[in-house]
Amino acid sequence: MSPTRQLAVMAKAPRLGRVKTRLAKGIGAVEAARFYRRTSLDLLRRVGVDPRWQTVLALAPDISVHEKGVWPEGVPRIAQGPGDLGHRMGRLMRDLPPGPVVIIGSDIPDIAARHVAQAFEALGRADAVFGPADDGGYWLVGLRRFPRVPEIFGNVRWSGEYALADTLANVERADLRVARLDVLADIDTAEDFRRWRES
Repeated sequence: MSPTRQLAVMAKAPRLGRVKTRLAKGIGAVEAARFYRRTSLDLLRRVGVDPRWQTVLALAPDISVHEKGVWPEGVPRIAQGPGDLGHRMGRLMRDLPPGPVVIIGSDIPDIAARHVAQAFEALGRADAVFGPADDGGYWLVGLRRFPRVPEIFGNVRWSGEYALADTLANVERADLRVARLDVLADIDTAEDFRRWRES
């Protein structure tokens, strides 16, 4: 029996003023929180119950793992734990059960099940896979995690235009084969939001 494919969806409790703060500066905290909650739940409906992989919801803050009525009950929940984004993603890569792992954010509205399937398919021939975002970051990262779990998230300038380039530099130093998926839009500003709604 082959190892289970694991999809980790990283999400924050959709609290007013705590999610999509850059977007909130342009459209207001209430609308930004509404966008985040709706996008997250829609994403989980699309990818959370797919039989081709096991989905786990990695939540921040850690206490939100125990909150009722926010997230679908059928998706297992774990805490992201402390540290920056790299520490938290690295922990998921190290701690999830054996098999390939794909991590996505919960706030990219155009992620579809086909993207996740393509990522796992790519890990059949590559060691790492990335879904680049149009702002220099990435909306998906996956690792085969065999024969080892490489450390690729150190010294990355997060939340900026260099996040993908810095991570790819780590991947290159680890001598990993890389696959890339489609570029998708990250909705971080009012201008991003406007373009996304128009499209």
